[in-house]
Amino acid sequence: MCCCVPKAAATTVASRNLTYLEERIGPSMTTPLDLVISGATVVNHDGEGIRDIGIRDGRIVALGSLGAAKTMDTLDARGLHVLPGVIDTQVHFREPGLTHKEDLETGSRSAVAGGVTAVFEMPNTAPLTTCAATLAAKVGAARQRMLCDFAFFVGGTRENIAHIPELERLEGSAGIKVFMGSSTGNLLVDDDASLDKIIARLSRRASFHAEDEDRLKSRMNLRVPGDPASHPVWRDEEAALMATKRLVGLAEKYRRRVHVLHISTAAEMDFLESHKEWASVEVTPHHLTLAAPECYEKLGTYAQMNPPVRDARHRERIWKAVADGVVDVLGSDHAPHTREEKNHAYPQSHSGMTGVQTLVPIMLDHVNAGRLSLQRFVDLTSHGPQRLFGIRGKGRLAVGWDADLTIVDLKRRETIKDNWIESRVGWTPYDDNDVTGWPVGTFVRGRRVMWQGELAKSGFGEPVRFYDV
Repeated sequence: MCCCVPKAAATTVASRNLTYLEERIGPSMTTPLDLVISGATVVNHDGEGIRDIGIRDGRIVALGSLGAAKTMDTLDARGLHVLPGVIDTQVHFREPGLTHKEDLETGSRSAVAGGVTAVFEMPNTAPLTTCAATLAAKVGAARQRMLCDFAFFVGGTRENIAHIPELERLEGSAGIKVFMGSSTGNLLVDDDASLDKIIARLSRRASFHAEDEDRLKSRMNLRVPGDPASHPVWRDEEAALMATKRLVGLAEKYRRRVHVLHISTAAEMDFLESHKEWASVEVTPHHLTLAAPECYEKLGTYAQMNPPVRDARHRERIWKAVADGVVDVLGSDHAPHTREEKNHAYPQSHSGMTGVQTLVPIMLDHVNAGRLSLQRFVDLTSHGPQRLFGIRGKGRLAVGWDADLTIVDLKRRETIKDNWIESRVGWTPYDDNDVTGWPVGTFVRGRRVMWQGELAKSGFGEPVRFYDV
């Protein structure tokens, strides 16, 4: 069968495309587009297909065949996949107060180096992000300095319960974050009365670290000095399940939306799959990739996280929840500590690992291994965050939306190395891991902030916008 298109027909097709483009971006073509990304496989709400992307003033203004369009710049992306910008809704960038291990600029450099275009940052800094003033200070420090866009969680505490409705709606607020189990920082809320009051006051979806503090305290004697493999014995499956059941019960009581962070256990997934009406679910790349005891034998305290990495039975149950649609989003829980802090003998060693820069390559390797589809990856990292948190203008490749793009080479094989990591601490638990699939470009509101490993010289990050604000 001949697939050639007659010259006259080709001219007609080009004319139709030009007319369509004029309708989309204005009555005349005298003003060129800022950028056309051509020939890529675009992955969006209607599947995958080869098309061009036209960008003007930071937004997508056309999708299709744009060879006839006037443009200031063109990027040939043949052989590459363009995904909606990856949104990481759980990172710890440590500023203010803990900047010896990360700050907003270095954390954002790590994000865009790994293909991440927006982040939600956590409140356990010094001072804690628990009021309008500390939130505004973070927004001010981040604006035009971070290389990606951003929002900041406000810590829910016993002291700020009355102010929750206003704190949820301030510029740059990602909503409320509550620590039900002790972790890094001083934001613990473990009593029923305070949790009850916090959840009753919510209007936006709030995020929770769910581990039962009383059980953690009662089991501290199970920590074995010098043995990080005892970490999941201490912070066991029951501690996580107890807190998650308690949280979901309160969400159902008050009909409030809650987001359960970094699920690490099979029992929680068994429970959550039948309690999704008010609860959404996050999982992390490390809980999908690492498993005990091997990770502790290889990495020691560098595998130490809260909640812990557990044995392969839990990992396989989490993967099943991904396949079944129980899981809503992926978050990295990027929580850097210096080598000195990680090298303390367990249990004095700090819990946390880098993750924002490796989220995309680690998960693309899982895509190439057949553990999830590329469309499902996009749903977990772009559509899912947009849907859950009501993000305006991000999470899809669509006309009128921000031109936030994660451009990847699905066939590229690389070895992750510590010296690739942009985080101030300069290490990753995936050092020397071979992966297939690699982020080659990051665009934030139409600006090229990473291309083939080269980062922009300066930031222009702005707060993420929300429908509920």
